[in-house]
Amino acid sequence: MSSLIESLVKRGILDKEKTVSLEVEIKTSGKKAEEIILEKGLVPENLLFSLKSENLKLPLREVYPEDVSLKVLELIPEESAKYYQMIPLARKNNTLEVGMVYPEDIKALEALKFLARQAGLSHQVFLITPTTLNNLLRQYRTLRKEVSKALEELETELAIEKVRPFEAAELERLVEEAPISKVVAVILRNAVEGRASDVHIEPIKDKLKVRFRIDGILYPSIYLPIKIHPAVVARVKILANLKIDETRVPQDGRFSTKFDDKEIDYRVSTFPTTRGEKVAIRVLDPSTGLLSFDRLGLIGRNFEIIERAIEKPYGMILSTGPTGSGKTTTLYAILRLLNEEGVNVVTLEDPVEYYIEGINQSQVRPEIGYEFASGLRSVVRQDPDIIMVGEIRDEETAALATHAALTGHIVLSTLHTTNALGTIPRLIDLGVRPYLIPPTLSLALAQRLIRMLCPECKKKVKPKSEIKELILKEIEAIPPAAKIKKELPKTLEIYEPAGCKKCNLKGYSGRIGVFEVLEMTPELAEIILKEPSFAKISEEAQRQGMITMKQDGILKVLEGVTSIEEVLQVAEEK
Repeated sequence: MSSLIESLVKRGILDKEKTVSLEVEIKTSGKKAEEIILEKGLVPENLLFSLKSENLKLPLREVYPEDVSLKVLELIPEESAKYYQMIPLARKNNTLEVGMVYPEDIKALEALKFLARQAGLSHQVFLITPTTLNNLLRQYRTLRKEVSKALEELETELAIEKVRPFEAAELERLVEEAPISKVVAVILRNAVEGRASDVHIEPIKDKLKVRFRIDGILYPSIYLPIKIHPAVVARVKILANLKIDETRVPQDGRFSTKFDDKEIDYRVSTFPTTRGEKVAIRVLDPSTGLLSFDRLGLIGRNFEIIERAIEKPYGMILSTGPTGSGKTTTLYAILRLLNEEGVNVVTLEDPVEYYIEGINQSQVRPEIGYEFASGLRSVVRQDPDIIMVGEIRDEETAALATHAALTGHIVLSTLHTTNALGTIPRLIDLGVRPYLIPPTLSLALAQRLIRMLCPECKKKVKPKSEIKELILKEIEAIPPAAKIKKELPKTLEIYEPAGCKKCNLKGYSGRIGVFEVLEMTPELAEIILKEPSFAKISEEAQRQGMITMKQDGILKVLEGVTSIEEVLQVAEEK
């Protein structure tokens, strides 16, 4: 029995009887004990390696990728690092600090001695976990390094010395060859690993600029030679099944790739500019796009209203807000809650953002006459229980959606209004008769996205007097019916962004929604039938305890989720 397994048994972490089959599996599979224990989920990784650290009398190091420089990584080749499960961590004077998952492996130690000797260095070994190793191995594939390597290959191949247009045959050959494919693949993988929602590839005067949108903000990522612009665009077009030779008009398409056993979808849009075609790629990662309600920021009273609405056998749920405010993501969260074996869910989208198992999703195609209105007529003949319509943007779609909700369907859709109170006037503007709104509309919710503070580096501060007054005023204005008022501490404290390696010195990591939800009530129904003015609807919203987006944001500020600056920026946009 290995000393590690013995330690686990002595401490009562592993059952002695289980170790027999474990020992047999280690011998027959040729795998290490740690590998099998982690694969079976018998012991958490940190606990397992803490014990291993004690047994080997080696310090266990936790290292972040940002802490390891590319220059240090070059001291051990990537292939050797993967094979021997070891990686350089730092160089201090003439000593190379190395992290090893299996420092007891004699062959790995011999290889390390040889590599260190070649570099003219002595070495010091630290224990690291497999997770730490995998995170550090990614550093070998940084965007700039990989793209530079691919460009070197490309320049050697073509001996590029001056800028000149590609011939059609040369372009076709080039986009199929490894260097250009590698450049595009590296850009996409770095977008996924960096949690980017969009990639922008845009020609400027003498360069090709690549930018990533992270947490709603565009950041420059890398600049490429303008010479390869046609080849990069053509490669993306091939992936998205678009016409390579058509550069005069915009084109749309999509494709999928697999990264770390995750299926990632990309939505591609090309757009002709005076300097050449610009490409925008939306990165659709299901692990970040299909979120739970609490991760979206829908909790408490707002979530309770949504639960009540989806328990009804019919009715309309409308999500409102500007483009990019997360409306579709919220509707997907509701769909996942409604998606059960006994119901038929059909969607009409433009385009389909995420594919959800068990739901019949259809993409409208206006260019061939397949629009929301015509699609909705067909959908109601598909015996649906739940219908999602991407957007209600015209009189015909509004009438059909209302009729569907009236005849026993749950209908989900989006509407362009600035807040939840504007939903009812907007429906009336679209030609929906006021008497049809109360029996069909279950709720209207409005939302915006705000950045979340990085949990690793956010710092607690006392707000300035004007900010403190604003916070107290908004908290005081929350209706009593909302039932969420709490005693504020005498010394009011909030959080600010600081910036650390974890968040790339931004101070923020991820985004969350701020919401306001208006529910259909008998009182609201009466107002719609008699006097559907904004003032009257606002009075009813106050009576039923609706929290405004600004107030929802302030509550998230007090919880340390976001900063007051983020909330005020969203409030100004309204």
